[in-house]
Amino acid sequence: MTAEVVRIEGLHKSFGSLEVLRGIDLAVREHEVVCLIGASGSGKSTLLRCINLLEPIDAGRVLIAGADITLPDVNENKVRRGIGIVFQAFNLFPHMSVLANVTLGPRRVLRVPQAEADRRATELLGRFGLADKREEYPDRLSGGQQQRVAIVRALAMNPELLLLDEITSALDPELVAEVLSVVRELAAGGMTMIIATHEMGFARDIANRVCFLDAGRILEEGPPDQIFSAPAEARTRQFLDRVIAAGRL
Repeated sequence: MTAEVVRIEGLHKSFGSLEVLRGIDLAVREHEVVCLIGASGSGKSTLLRCINLLEPIDAGRVLIAGADITLPDVNENKVRRGIGIVFQAFNLFPHMSVLANVTLGPRRVLRVPQAEADRRATELLGRFGLADKREEYPDRLSGGQQQRVAIVRALAMNPELLLLDEITSALDPELVAEVLSVVRELAAGGMTMIIATHEMGFARDIANRVCFLDAGRILEEGPPDQIFSAPAEARTRQFLDRVIAAGRL
């Protein structure tokens, strides 16, 4: 049995009077890929931000490798070193080259020497078809290339867990495949990932488990075949029917 990387218990999160997460329970084991699906506003992105401590939680707790990271005295920056997160907006520094973007975290946070950070970054960029872009600036790259750089930047920190938040939403359709192929390679290599996505076909192909979020709760979870072919909940069926009608599955 593989070790548990994440355990979420009774997680609640509100923004003012709006309750966005209403009692989330979720456990993710090492090398597991869990996809979060659901309509916009169901709480997927907020859940990822809570796991990475970018949003304070109102109730419940989050454990990473058995340690409660939601205790008041936790060093949030130290926690984030082990949790990579990639957003739909690429968030690359426009005044820095691709290589500088990727090596900034390892150099500043992990105190990796420049030469070693450069070597590791170059290796990662090459692995994902970006070796020839290391000296380019973000505005010279396509959206798909920028998103791949953002993923490489997260990987350069050697995270135990990778959170991907709708990473294809800002891309033109023809660029989506190149980013998803990177995620497939990471999954094949055993990276533990929680992925919020609207790409249902991708979720069906890559996930060990799919969680359907509705109104801030995990309404249903299970293997992809079960969720997509024989969902137990009427609300899940309604959501997937709309996805199919829109040609997204």
